[in-house]
Amino acid sequence: MKALPVNRFCVTATLLCTLSCAGPDVDAIANDVSAVADDYVAAYFDAFPHQSTLGGLRNAIHDRLPDNSTSALARWRATEDSLLARLTALDGTALEGRPQAITYGFLRSLLEASVAYRSCEIELWNVSPTWTGWQAEFAALASIQPIATAEDRAAALRRFRELPRYIRTEIANLRLGVRMGYSAPKNNVRAVVEQMNSLLAAPLSSSPFTSMADEGMDDFRTDLEQLVQDDIRPAIAEYRSFLQIEYLAAAREAIGVSANPNGAECYRAAVRYHATIDMSPEQVHQTGLDQMETILAQMREIGARSFGTTDTEELLQQLRSEPQYLFRTRRQMIEYAEAAVARAKAEIPNWFGLVPSAPVIVEPYPAFQEKSAPGGQAVAPAEDGSRPGKYLINTYQPEKQPIAGLESTAFHETYPGHHLQISVAMENKELHPVSRYFFLSGFGEGWALYSERLADEMGLFTTDVDRMGLLSAEAHRAARLVVDAGMHVLGWERQQAMNYLLEHTALSEALATAEIDRFLAVPGQATAYMLGNMEIRRLRELAERKLGDEFDIKEFHDRVLEDGSVPLIMLREKIERWLQQ
Repeated sequence: MKALPVNRFCVTATLLCTLSCAGPDVDAIANDVSAVADDYVAAYFDAFPHQSTLGGLRNAIHDRLPDNSTSALARWRATEDSLLARLTALDGTALEGRPQAITYGFLRSLLEASVAYRSCEIELWNVSPTWTGWQAEFAALASIQPIATAEDRAAALRRFRELPRYIRTEIANLRLGVRMGYSAPKNNVRAVVEQMNSLLAAPLSSSPFTSMADEGMDDFRTDLEQLVQDDIRPAIAEYRSFLQIEYLAAAREAIGVSANPNGAECYRAAVRYHATIDMSPEQVHQTGLDQMETILAQMREIGARSFGTTDTEELLQQLRSEPQYLFRTRRQMIEYAEAAVARAKAEIPNWFGLVPSAPVIVEPYPAFQEKSAPGGQAVAPAEDGSRPGKYLINTYQPEKQPIAGLESTAFHETYPGHHLQISVAMENKELHPVSRYFFLSGFGEGWALYSERLADEMGLFTTDVDRMGLLSAEAHRAARLVVDAGMHVLGWERQQAMNYLLEHTALSEALATAEIDRFLAVPGQATAYMLGNMEIRRLRELAERKLGDEFDIKEFHDRVLEDGSVPLIMLREKIERWLQQ
């Protein structure tokens, strides 16, 4: 049989298509993304070992503090740059539908935002009375440091013997910052000096760095007390003297970060870093004003129904000052919070398919910190179940703290808020550790604020006083947008910001003061709550419209939470794909 003629053009074209038109090797890309993420997790916890303890990791590093020197920071930035270059060289679009797509999007967003955030040079002016200050962070670390075995206790001693070195390096960093034109605002410096005074004046036995020893651990307690007396307190005294004598005079009078070099650039980068949204200060500010008007209208409805007034300032002043609306004792506050947490936990299975097993307990802040601490804070449970999650509650001056707001904060920090959200991610072994262990504020704080309104849908609020607390809490987060951008970029004065908080929320004056100090210490972070909440709420309303009677609240919540903390744009794309399917 005669052979058919060969069409050389077709053969050549087929060969070229085979070589040049073949799709990407998706398996190879997925493996490379996982390798970059593996390297990031390993490098991060090597550079910041205390975070593995705070995060409750199974293989946490319990015997070291981080190196906070400028040379260590330079090494970490070089690591970030290298990892980002490796990641951006990969075609992340080829991974759609694979779990590595989540890893790629999360890590790329995190690294790009972190690189941009360098414009703030926070490390050179971090005099912070809130959780970003070393004194608050390491007090929290001491409260959860493993001490069950002799080996654990030896590791704890090795770790906290490094604290004097860390404190003295902070002094060096602040001196360098002043030479380069960076400084903290004076009020924050004064607040931290007060905290140092409290740490130094407290009995040795109640120091956060000695109270980690349990009853019966006499030798360990003796070792800790000697360490605190001989090494840690002298370093704290040096830090206090430095702040009082040298730094306070150099600290900036202007409250906003715009007074630092590259301040305006820093603020926009900070909003992107924390909220995972790119917005101008003017947009942030106006969004807050718009949200506030909606919330005030809802306050007036409750005021007319239960309080005999539609004047929101008068109503909030009642809740802030009249004895029947205030707590009496610290114990009453703790019991009120514990009851709210118990009700929420019991109701969770009716609203979520993903229900974590990790428990959570309510615990007050340490005494030295409570005056300048926020109303509450979540601490992650241990991955191996050896330690429950914690809701740290501020019980400072209970007779001045409104009942309105405590339930809302409890739901924010525990169920259905942070504790549930963090634990769902941690217990999902299919996620890469980068998604299980790391937290983006836009998603995380947005979810926790969404949870406060959800708690009302779940029937968890006790009275209209507590519902006013919910609205006050939402107004607080709207006010954060107004005040944060206002102070840092738009020229607002401190008292102007204080007045705005007190006029629009039920915050006590002490908590409002602590909030202002926090905003000034961590630019942009306060914007994450309302901006994230608005996006999650918008996506739920979209799902309810599209699905109608087929909308399942459990399924929606599981879709939002199952991938861990993600950039808001990734969450939007995911929910929109889910609705199309």
